[in-house]
Amino acid sequence: MGIIKVIDFTDTPIHMKEILFVKVKGCNQSDREEVFRIAQVFGIQVTDYGKNSILLESTQTEARNNDIIRLLNQDFSGRIEVVRGGSVAVEAISMQDR
Repeated sequence: MGIIKVIDFTDTPIHMKEILFVKVKGCNQSDREEVFRIAQVFGIQVTDYGKNSILLESTQTEARNNDIIRLLNQDFSGRIEVVRGGSVAVEAISMQDR
């Protein structure tokens, strides 16, 4: 499947989100508790978890996802795996159309 349509949203109000998956590996009990706290504060979903790993899913702005990655890198350096799906956007619904 290829690109179907490209729209220039330069001067248009939009809603834009990016999908992000982060796997935190080598977790002990306190690591898991910290990851769950971070997920709660940032509004991230815990998509999957096991004895030693947690998979987080975030659909937020690129900047917010960058903040999440930066924080997780500080706390769990060398133990995170990041997959980003890129940004998607849709034109905002104006107040006149409501």
